[in-house]
Amino acid sequence: MLTLEKIESLFSTPIDPILENTKKYRLASILVVIYGQEPKVVMTEKPKNMKFHAGEISFPGGKLDTSDSDLLDTALRETSEEIGLTITRDQVVGQLDPVVTLNSGFLILPFISVVNEIPKLSANCEVEKIFHIPLESFLKTMAQDPNPTHNIIQEMYTFEYQNKIVWGASARILKQIHSGLKS
Repeated sequence: MLTLEKIESLFSTPIDPILENTKKYRLASILVVIYGQEPKVVMTEKPKNMKFHAGEISFPGGKLDTSDSDLLDTALRETSEEIGLTITRDQVVGQLDPVVTLNSGFLILPFISVVNEIPKLSANCEVEKIFHIPLESFLKTMAQDPNPTHNIIQEMYTFEYQNKIVWGASARILKQIHSGLKS
């Protein structure tokens, strides 16, 4: 059975929230929040009227702001703004490999926070819906992305929850979690 302790031990890594040599991309970061006795992951659905990633299922996060001291600050600030969840730097256990978005030119640095519980969340205007997805069963839905145009940069995957497809950068982040749990 998957436990928070196991997740935390597998994903505890040094945190280096600065990316070098990234002139080609705009920088962004996200926070993977995993919580609960039967671990759940928090994801959001973007409104359909957004400029980038409209209607997509993603993690809370966004682009680096000039007021952010580093990409971890970005992920924590955006998580608080988007879903009303305050996570502190010491609640972040590690980070994953950066991923690139296919169309919008972002390089995203994912961070992982493992906490016992979270308060009731509230979405801002950048979030249509908040999902609390059972992690273990969700990761079992992984499949190769059937759209050949999505496989230009690297291997692409999809995950499914409540008849919604998670693909792109979010799916590549989930693939890293899937692989990390198999190790």
